Amino acid sequence: MTVLTIQPQGITFAATPGMSLLDAIKAAGVALITQCNGKGQCGACHLFVQEGRKSLSKIQRAENEKLDTIVGVGSKSRLACQAVLGEEPVAVELLGFKSGF
Repeated sequence: MTVLTIQPQGITFAATPGMSLLDAIKAAGVALITQCNGKGQCGACHLFVQEGRKSLSKIQRAENEKLDTIVGVGSKSRLACQAVLGEEPVAVELLGFKSGF
């Protein structure tokens, strides 16, 4: 299992390696609103990876192109629907305006 920490909620969740961050966040009981059902098209699941970036799948071209269209993107940015968990612990920060609170 991979330990996923979700901020600002302070939730720690044991996720299965190979799950997308979006699926893991939802399985942890956090409402992360998307408009494209995890297809990497809307950008609503944009978040910051605070720890464990190397444990996630590499950014693919489509995700990178979508991130280029989003305001506020930084070096820690990922789309939760496109990032797949590996074996190492990961900590993410959800952005309030897209995370259902």
